Amino acid sequence: MLFNSYEFIFLFLPTVFFIYFILNRLPSNRAALAWLVLASLFFYSWFNPIYLPLILFSITVNYLVGSSLAGDRRIRVLNRRWLLILGVFFNLALLGYYKYADFL
Repeated sequence: MLFNSYEFIFLFLPTVFFIYFILNRLPSNRAALAWLVLASLFFYSWFNPIYLPLILFSITVNYLVGSSLAGDRRIRVLNRRWLLILGVFFNLALLGYYKYADFL
């Protein structure tokens, strides 16, 4: 499904917006955010479901790196810098592999 396809514009997008705005009226917005995450994962896996574990793995690694950087203040600055560099390298390596593996 592409952003400019009829199924996206007239089916997927209005459905996601409608359900999101209904769920957003609840006292807690966790259900609305969970709906957006599930809709995003569905949209991502529509093209090829084999890539869903890849994005879930990437989300997990980025969450762990981000929460490690933001959470514990006892981590030394040098270790935090290396953790940030490792996180950026992971994302660039993943992007580079899937973008240029067939080319090389």
